[in-house]
Amino acid sequence: MAGKLSPRRALMIAVLIICCILFLYPRNPTATPSPLKDEARPPKSEPVTPAESKPQEAQEVQVQSSQRQQKLTIEKLRSLPLREQLAYQFPYNVAAKFPAFIWQTWKTTPASPQFEEKFRPTEASWTEKHPTFVHEVITDQVADHLIRHLYGAIPEVVEAFNALPLKILKADFFRYLILLARGGIYADIDTVALKAAQEWLPDNFKPNTVGLVIGIEADPDRPDWKKWYSRRIQFCQWTIQAKPGHPVLREIIANITEHTLEHKRAGKLKVAHDKVVEFTGPAVWTDVIMDFFNDPKYFETTSTAEEVSWKNFTRIKNPKRIGDVVVLPITSFSPGIGHSGAGDKNDPQAFVFHNFEGSWKPDSERHIEPKEDREKREREEREKKEKEAREKAAKQN
Repeated sequence: MAGKLSPRRALMIAVLIICCILFLYPRNPTATPSPLKDEARPPKSEPVTPAESKPQEAQEVQVQSSQRQQKLTIEKLRSLPLREQLAYQFPYNVAAKFPAFIWQTWKTTPASPQFEEKFRPTEASWTEKHPTFVHEVITDQVADHLIRHLYGAIPEVVEAFNALPLKILKADFFRYLILLARGGIYADIDTVALKAAQEWLPDNFKPNTVGLVIGIEADPDRPDWKKWYSRRIQFCQWTIQAKPGHPVLREIIANITEHTLEHKRAGKLKVAHDKVVEFTGPAVWTDVIMDFFNDPKYFETTSTAEEVSWKNFTRIKNPKRIGDVVVLPITSFSPGIGHSGAGDKNDPQAFVFHNFEGSWKPDSERHIEPKEDREKREREEREKKEKEAREKAAKQN
């Protein structure tokens, strides 16, 4: 009888399978012109005559020349500013299809007996709604291998990822990194897919003009909102859909990388749990998105044009598109939260439900619900269950 796989052997097999998937999807595909502003690219090497048309001595000279050119290209790439390195390594093509990937992270994979039972239904919901997608649950160790593989040509990013002192910081950073490099959907392990991603965009939004789909975490219309939330409108990052190379992902990766290495070299890389939201979480995510909406590199601006702000998104009831970014109403990724005007899980606009159960991201660290809002939500849920029980009993009688 064959023995069980050791944890080390299982890990190596998982890494091998994922690397095979990543190699099948080209790292640096040829991009068609994008409606966004063209960005700098390192100069191309001069073409070389095919080796088979030359004698042996010339072939050896050519091999040496190709090696020198490749080395020169890498040197030039690393001499570029970080954002230009990321743009070259992961070009953006808004006209491409959204990749059919679903990425999640957890301590173990669903194949492990240590995978928590409470997450099996939530994890399975993504496969059930997307049966043709490649669905991967990435562990910490596999994530380390993937980042070295995908970002090996940009060592600053790898250094920053390895330097982050908390797992929650790495979990945040990983979602941006995997989406920039491969695209698809990132979803927290404690989220439930209520509708397939193909239903997230309305018919009047053409997929070949959209490169990023995000939702709203909080829209607190109350005078003391700063006591409970980081931003007046806070975009969530427990679910994100993106095409590879999107400028928003590029910017947040550069932001986190530079911030991390600056603190590391100053000997001050200590991030308190209550500061995670600003370092890698929804606060900085929201800031980068808002900056993108107001960046003249991507949008035409005039002296009379109003700045895009939280006012553009508060209490929206339908998806709103700015450039190639679609912002979904709060009900889409935050149904059932009991505040900010969000509907319940049965609302037609509800696409993803978040259980707030991930131990990497305790509720107290990432999403604070005011006491009165929580009590109101719990009371309404209790009343709803009691009403359903009464109706069920009446039917039986």
